Amino acid sequence: MWRGNTMYLEISDGQLYYEVRGTGPLVLLFGAPMDAGAFAPLADLLAADHTVVTADPRGIGRSVLTDPEQESTPALRAADLARLLDHLDAGPAVAFGSSGGAVTVLALAQSRPDLLRAVIAHEPPHYHQLDDREKLSARVEDMIAAYAAGDIKGAWAMFMENANIHLPEGMLDHFVPEPGTQAAADDRYSYLQMLRGTVQWVPDLPNLRDNPAKILIGLGEDSAGELCDRTSRALAASLGTEPTMFPGGHIGFAEDPGTFEPRLREVLREV
Repeated sequence: MWRGNTMYLEISDGQLYYEVRGTGPLVLLFGAPMDAGAFAPLADLLAADHTVVTADPRGIGRSVLTDPEQESTPALRAADLARLLDHLDAGPAVAFGSSGGAVTVLALAQSRPDLLRAVIAHEPPHYHQLDDREKLSARVEDMIAAYAAGDIKGAWAMFMENANIHLPEGMLDHFVPEPGTQAAADDRYSYLQMLRGTVQWVPDLPNLRDNPAKILIGLGEDSAGELCDRTSRALAASLGTEPTMFPGGHIGFAEDPGTFEPRLREVLREV
């Protein structure tokens, strides 16, 4: 049906950039703040027998907003994806979301379950089920304030500490983008307009428990002890399920797509 298309879709307050690969059952791969490029190697593998859709989230990369200072909430990102799936009209999708994209596809399941066969929410970083959520949210406000004041490296250091991710000496510098680049613009938007709304998202647990779409909470095997290990397990427990395990860590799909893809295929066959 589609092969290698890159297109733009008009949304209420801007344009959504998206890509379509392959033919077959519909799979959506979505991250936030990651753009479509992070999913390209995995999408290429799945496109052998699936129609695979990827997109840049609003305000990131090629998805430009009329107001670049507008907040990016899970509900707004879910509305964008609903518009995209309605536009494609290719049948119910399995939506795989990573990080802020995991929260987004859960919000999509709550608002438009008719568009979905299943949701795989891989390591959603929201705090609602955690006993120390107020402390974690206060730290997020500190890192946002630091970023807004120009202390980008300091904000990233706080982010890693909050996430309980321990980097090798000198690795933190790799997270600080070159000023004036698209990466710097995306980094700023993700901190100042996206982070707060994502971590403070409150799921509708009865909706997700009884949702017509199958809801799975994904978790990386190498994420033990990290904050997203806690958030994923807590949400899965609130839904009365166990996490669905995947190889690698928080971004295992991007770091080693060749290992991640067979496991994702197993899960796709099960849903």
